[in-house]
Amino acid sequence: MAEKKGLARLLEIAGEKRGLLFVSAILSSLSAIGMLVPYVSVFLILRELLEHAANPAAADGSFITRWGVIALIGLLGSLVMMYAGGMASHIAAFRILYGLRVKLSSHIGKLPLGWLNGTSTGAVKKTLDSNVEKVETFIAHQLPDMVQVVVSTVLMIGVMFYLNVWLAAACLVPIIIAFGVQGVLMSGKKTQGHVKKYYDSLERMNGSAVQYVRGMPAVKVFGQTVHSFRKFYDDMIQYRDYSVEYTDKFQNGFLLFKAILGSFAAFILPAGVFLLSMEPGNVAFAAVLLFFLVMAPGISAPMFKIMYLSSTIRDIGEGVERIDKILAEASIPEAAHPKRPVTYEITFDQVSFAYSKEQGSPEAISDIAFTAEQGQVTALVGPSGAGKSTVANLVPRFWDVKAGAIRIGGIDLREMATPVLMETVAFVFQETFLFFDTVYHNIAVGRPQATRSEVIAAAKAAQCHTFIEQLTQGYDTLIGEGGVYLSGGEEQRLAVARAILKDAPILVLDEATAFADPENEYEMQLALKELMKRKTVLVIAHRLSTIQDADQILVLDDGRIAEQGKHDDLKGAGGVYARMWRAYTSTEQWQMGEGKEGMRHGNAAQHHSG
Repeated sequence: MAEKKGLARLLEIAGEKRGLLFVSAILSSLSAIGMLVPYVSVFLILRELLEHAANPAAADGSFITRWGVIALIGLLGSLVMMYAGGMASHIAAFRILYGLRVKLSSHIGKLPLGWLNGTSTGAVKKTLDSNVEKVETFIAHQLPDMVQVVVSTVLMIGVMFYLNVWLAAACLVPIIIAFGVQGVLMSGKKTQGHVKKYYDSLERMNGSAVQYVRGMPAVKVFGQTVHSFRKFYDDMIQYRDYSVEYTDKFQNGFLLFKAILGSFAAFILPAGVFLLSMEPGNVAFAAVLLFFLVMAPGISAPMFKIMYLSSTIRDIGEGVERIDKILAEASIPEAAHPKRPVTYEITFDQVSFAYSKEQGSPEAISDIAFTAEQGQVTALVGPSGAGKSTVANLVPRFWDVKAGAIRIGGIDLREMATPVLMETVAFVFQETFLFFDTVYHNIAVGRPQATRSEVIAAAKAAQCHTFIEQLTQGYDTLIGEGGVYLSGGEEQRLAVARAILKDAPILVLDEATAFADPENEYEMQLALKELMKRKTVLVIAHRLSTIQDADQILVLDDGRIAEQGKHDDLKGAGGVYARMWRAYTSTEQWQMGEGKEGMRHGNAAQHHSG
């Protein structure tokens, strides 16, 4: 079965709240009927006056008054029905909006990190924000308008044909011509291509804008401007040029459409005068002709709405297509019969992995095989780009392996339910992410159901409590916009507090003490030592002094395990680890100063690291 697109897909999404939308459609239909009552009243009053044109005093005053009151009641009733219908459609729209955003957010959370790394943040933000908002606009506003337009147009044309076939046919001529012109201009693959290019340029500009804002410190430090930030500037220029081109392509058709729909009288009057000349004394026909002339603006209004609706639906359809494109992305598959491990040793069994799925793409790691025993510390060391972070990121299944298997307690990660895996592994990243929220809630992310005393205990264990207490509102101090900004070391300690609070049996640390100052590093090491008791710990180490006591050290080089063992054994083996240790100790002795002494240490460090 072919997937629905455009209006059909929009109606399918809207159909999730059928009850409210059905009520909205009924109320909008009643509103459309009510809007026609004043036109009918005007026609009947005009006919009464024309029939007594020779003696206006003979006109039925009560009849005129009654229809005047009916016109007012019809107008007021129409407005009330319109308001009620709009309320029903808005409630449905916001519920659908909420459901769509939750569905998209939930789905994005299940996608592999490779998809997020290869997708512009601005494009994802635009889909979650403006594209979803456009669906809400369609359901809350355009859908009731569409019902109202269809009902009112059908009723008006029906009434016209009932009163006079020839005048009604004259009214249809400009409608057919106008929509014929519009159809030729706006339909077809070429037009859809224009819309797609417009949205693509807008997405590129949004993505570049996010990157520009994030890179603002570098832009300012190097004295750059938006003109020198080439990608953002080029994307803005492309968007501007394409918007102007897009407008130029459709302006003539739009103006022609508007001119034709605004000229009903030019079609009605010739036909009416011709018919009236055949029966000059026909007062009833004169009233009908006047009614058509009064009714003509009432026809053009819904026609303009239809034109705007078609344009809006086309744009929204493009947004919905982008929403569906995200929903169509394959998430990491879940096990049909998930298992839960009893023990928590980690086993890499001949694991290979490549970030790109394309055939022949280079592997980030190849044939990795080791076991990180429960209750022990396994350290990953190696030069930059050796694959340390890749190994660590595969443990919480941020990606699926290309070959081999990763097991926790003998159970393949692919056989574990994602929530169970997330409960099992705690991860402290080198780059800490904090939410725009209070310090307390940033720590409580580790275990949201934890009590306040447990959160404070975790903060104390991570050596956070002292600096938190010194903040303006303590644990209730906001971090980020509207609040305080923490140092890198303070942020890292909050991340460690999260991991302590989570108390997961497996702990992955990506240089958790990287930003610690000398004064607090010792305390953090003690906190981490307490945290790591009875846990399976995987540590990515850049400062080799921090992992000298590790139970085993894995030395990665070019995506493979080059060496494996304890610190003293590896240091004496004279291999990759020994060279790294010499370079590290030489760097530790380096200091800035005048003369050749500082340079001598620097050159020695450079020689050993090479």
